[in-house]
Amino acid sequence: MSEATHHDAFSGGCQCGLVRFTVAAGPAKASVCHCRMCQRATGNAFAPLIEVPRQNFSITGEVREWASSSISVRGFCPACGTPLYLADNDGEVIELMAGALDRGTSFDPLYNYGVESRMGWTLDLPDLPDRETVIPEGETLVSYQSEET
Repeated sequence: MSEATHHDAFSGGCQCGLVRFTVAAGPAKASVCHCRMCQRATGNAFAPLIEVPRQNFSITGEVREWASSSISVRGFCPACGTPLYLADNDGEVIELMAGALDRGTSFDPLYNYGVESRMGWTLDLPDLPDRETVIPEGETLVSYQSEET
């Protein structure tokens, strides 16, 4: 893997907790992909991904895969729909969705990829004001997400 950095072991999983994965310590390469396939697969403007050797990756729980192209498959939880990974058909590397990583996992992207499809409005994101999540007074938020993350 070119431009890879060394990372500590980490884990992650889906929203509902049906699927969990772990990654052993070793090389990793983080990037942000703006290609149209990643936009459609995540329902978002881009996909933050961390690439690791397939041999360092293990997963528990039921996962569904869909071939999004002739060269790769995308894995997701069949219960809650969380996108989990993109894997090349050769099986040597797997790219994990950064949003599925457990809190505290380091994510330092090295580059933007697929920039020909980058949505122009994303360039102004750093200039927007920050706001914290606020639950309206008198309402209660009950999360059904897994407590693992």
